[in-house]
Amino acid sequence: MTDSNNRNTSPKPVSCATVPDGAKHTAAGSSAAKTVIASIWHTGGGKYAMIVIGLWVAVSAISLFWTPYRLLDTDGYHVWASPSGSHPLGTDGVGSDVLSWLMAGSRTNLAIALLTVCVAAAVGLLLVAAMVSRNSAFASTSVVVVDALISLPTVLIALILTVPFGASAAVIVISCGFAYGMNLARILRPAAMLAARSPYVEASLWAGASPIRVFFTHILPNTLPVLSVQLSISAGTSLLAEAGLTYLGVGVGSGVPSWGHSLSTSVRFISIYPMAVLWPGLVVTVVVIALNLFGDALRDAIDPLTNSALRDIS
Repeated sequence: MTDSNNRNTSPKPVSCATVPDGAKHTAAGSSAAKTVIASIWHTGGGKYAMIVIGLWVAVSAISLFWTPYRLLDTDGYHVWASPSGSHPLGTDGVGSDVLSWLMAGSRTNLAIALLTVCVAAAVGLLLVAAMVSRNSAFASTSVVVVDALISLPTVLIALILTVPFGASAAVIVISCGFAYGMNLARILRPAAMLAARSPYVEASLWAGASPIRVFFTHILPNTLPVLSVQLSISAGTSLLAEAGLTYLGVGVGSGVPSWGHSLSTSVRFISIYPMAVLWPGLVVTVVVIALNLFGDALRDAIDPLTNSALRDIS
């Protein structure tokens, strides 16, 4: 009886394990990321964009190790050849395989797009932080400086940079990143100003939070929908700029594979051999459309006002 009573009255073990706050935030962040990706995929434009961008990245990775022909292989007896079994997209004016050059050029254009987005984001966010500064004189001066610099054409900046650096991909990245950063700052300023004047930002500053912390934790998240669209547009525009600047002789070097290089070497013969211009032009068009659609889908996916699934994540 005594043993039975002891067994009946003994307290049951209670699990005291608790989930750390860091694990909770990590789980919530992972769930939010999956929700955003699923939202993008389930939109028509987002699905197309993810497929095209995925193929672009895959081809860029494959071209590091394999292309149908070496880029320096030429065939003088089969120049400007039409698509065939041995050359699926034909050949160019020196008999090189067009498909091989487009595959190799995909990694160059991918690097240019990524680096341009990074430079534009860094320049734009730095200027936005200056324009929403608590120092009204500094903020006003920053707005005037941005309005003055935004009028500089991208081509002019590229021509100026070509003098010390020569024609290279770095010229495209710096000139486009600087120009797009100016546009980004001007477009983000209204949303950033609205967030900077909100009560919770004022409360954070009064509580002792640093302006830098307030900017990255309170102001920047409120601009993410607009920021995502503008950066996707900047990535697509950088591909068009690469083609245009390479055609003018201030883009990538003559021996560097890129889609703009393929266009510039064959555009002079467009009336005689239109297929040589069609393929690189078609690739640029398809990828630019995909980047623009991806930005629109991402904007809707990360905004809780338009994506109800994000509001259900605690």
